[in-house]
Amino acid sequence: MTIRLSILTSTALAAAMPAFAEEMAFDRIASFPVARNSDGAAESSAEIIAATTDGMTLVYSDSPLGAIGMVDITDPAAPAPLGHIEVGGEPTAVSVLERTAFVAVDTSESYTDPSGVVTSYGMDGTQGATCDLGGQPDSTAIAPDGSFIAIAVENERDEEAGDGRVGQMPGGTLAIVDIADAALDCASLRFADLTGLAEIAPEDPEPEFVDVNDAGEIVVTLQENNHIAIVGADGTVLSHFSAGTVSLDGIDASDDGALVFDENLSDIPREPDGVQWIDADHVAIANEGDMDGGTRGWSVMDRDGNVVWDSGATFEHALVEVGHYPDARSDAKGVEPEGMEFATFGGTPYVFILAERASAVGVYDVTDPANPVLAQILPSGIAPEGAVAIPERNLLVTANESDLGADGGARSHVMIYEYREGAPSYPHLTSAGADRLIGWSALSGLAADPERPGIFRVVNDSFFGAQPTIFTIDATQVPARITDATVVTRNGNPAQKLDIEGIAPDGEGGHWLASEGRTDRLIPHAIYRVDATGEITEEVAFPPELLAHETRYGAEGIAMVDGRLWIAMQRDWADDAENMVKLVSYDLESEEWGAVLYERAAPEAGWVGLSEITVHGEHVYLIERDNQIGAAAAIKRITRVPVSEMVPAPLGGALPVVGHEVAMDLLPALAATGGYVVDKVEGLAFDADGNAWIVTDNDGVDDSSGETLLLNLGPL
Repeated sequence: MTIRLSILTSTALAAAMPAFAEEMAFDRIASFPVARNSDGAAESSAEIIAATTDGMTLVYSDSPLGAIGMVDITDPAAPAPLGHIEVGGEPTAVSVLERTAFVAVDTSESYTDPSGVVTSYGMDGTQGATCDLGGQPDSTAIAPDGSFIAIAVENERDEEAGDGRVGQMPGGTLAIVDIADAALDCASLRFADLTGLAEIAPEDPEPEFVDVNDAGEIVVTLQENNHIAIVGADGTVLSHFSAGTVSLDGIDASDDGALVFDENLSDIPREPDGVQWIDADHVAIANEGDMDGGTRGWSVMDRDGNVVWDSGATFEHALVEVGHYPDARSDAKGVEPEGMEFATFGGTPYVFILAERASAVGVYDVTDPANPVLAQILPSGIAPEGAVAIPERNLLVTANESDLGADGGARSHVMIYEYREGAPSYPHLTSAGADRLIGWSALSGLAADPERPGIFRVVNDSFFGAQPTIFTIDATQVPARITDATVVTRNGNPAQKLDIEGIAPDGEGGHWLASEGRTDRLIPHAIYRVDATGEITEEVAFPPELLAHETRYGAEGIAMVDGRLWIAMQRDWADDAENMVKLVSYDLESEEWGAVLYERAAPEAGWVGLSEITVHGEHVYLIERDNQIGAAAAIKRITRVPVSEMVPAPLGGALPVVGHEVAMDLLPALAATGGYVVDKVEGLAFDADGNAWIVTDNDGVDDSSGETLLLNLGPL
């Protein structure tokens, strides 16, 4: 079996970085579900992450468990659980010196009565000194020489009060505590007065993130105040300045089920969250935005407050190109850069920007702080919050806080990347290099060009109900490229009420599309024929004999065999016996409907259904999968039925059951990416050279890691 893992490029770096792909790159080598550090039943979350000085143990804050968790990465490709330590409140941050963890813990009773501490713990759980901070802490940073720890005491605002605006008293501050022999010296606790600095709510500073440079200078963001301060180790404010505003062109600011990047925002406060020193004179800030729309990028500022570089919309555009744009957040903060890390690998300084809503990491070469260069985009778990670089071991680690385990979704994960020789393996698919910015996501059905090897058409599903689209993929390139996007239209306008799950060539330059209906959303169960321009030229509704037993789990694929269309139904309808699902046929000449039955596997958990149908040689191939993710995934496979058995019987009577066999177990291929096994393998096609390809659905980056896998499985 051959799996093709593709090299990332984007419009910003396609021409600029050919040597990077041939020399050194970051590549994910492992993922660790943090539920392994507990019984797995309760919600758990990796938020802020640090590493012991020797780089062998990871420590992360776990807010839902009220604990810090630990991971053994002696073998980084096989991370192992070390359990967790309860900390007596909500941990908001953790920093590590040698093998001692310094944990900021929120013990607040209310927004108006905040409280918190910083406490040290050995890796064996031994508790050291506890210093009362007098307020609710947020982030922490230890001086590079280990002499002190800085804690942003945010005293965060109540987002439900006063329209969520500052000021809301009490105001925040910056705490500094000396460290001696890896122990806190609480008697040295001192505070930096940050009031009166910002133009926005100067009486209520809300420090968010801190970092310390080699000179012992602390940079701190005051996010809601849109301000930045540089503070000495003694608590003296050395300088301060506004983070300023940014204007964005070519963005999608409307949550409307369409990816259209033709809107603008003007003079939006940056409202930075993460901050890192990148040299003695420059800091990088992640401009999450918070209250005023979101600025969707990041900036480099000098220590005097001058903006020397700003990403504008380019970072978000790069994420659009690799399918990680979260359209549901268009009217909020877009990709939402939040956390960040800085480190030097192989002599090159890098800034790592964590896009929380895009679930991806931008890797920027900042050799020239005035001209950062996007080198890669890395796939992450859902909602990356924290990162730690371990350059001595050529490792980068992210903590991804979202835990959807209670709903059968992905768990919170720690993900590990190695800086190594060779081409990066992600993304598998990009629209970079097209003649315009093409947004794409939520891919479902896949069809091969019958004449040109490596050329495909793929459709998106109802997540983009306002913009049903057929994308052209050129997989002869690495990574595969989306070269065109054709909107499906009805009377010249984007067709509404479609949930396209399957596509098949019609033999005349157009395609047949299968739409999964859902009556409660007024989406009909139907098949559609479109011409080469995407215009619907024929619509065929499912017959009454079929619709009489309707459920929402309808058409998930379409294929043509000898003048007959075959539609794979995802799951059992009301008239089907248990574990039986219909393969429905439509004779294009006689317009007669029929069906056969396929016996799907019984699920170990959740459900099992079909998600694609295609034809190759003497067999009809199907994707049979469960809806489980990660370690819980058990059934992801390609099966096949001899074409000779595909003899339909009329609907309404007894239907024949076809035999099938497993052609390939997909779990090894899905696990080969270093991430967790995704649930939605949605597309399957054989190209003109006979290679089998699959594509996965990323659910529009909504409660999803955003990863789309496009894998060449070779001949079956």
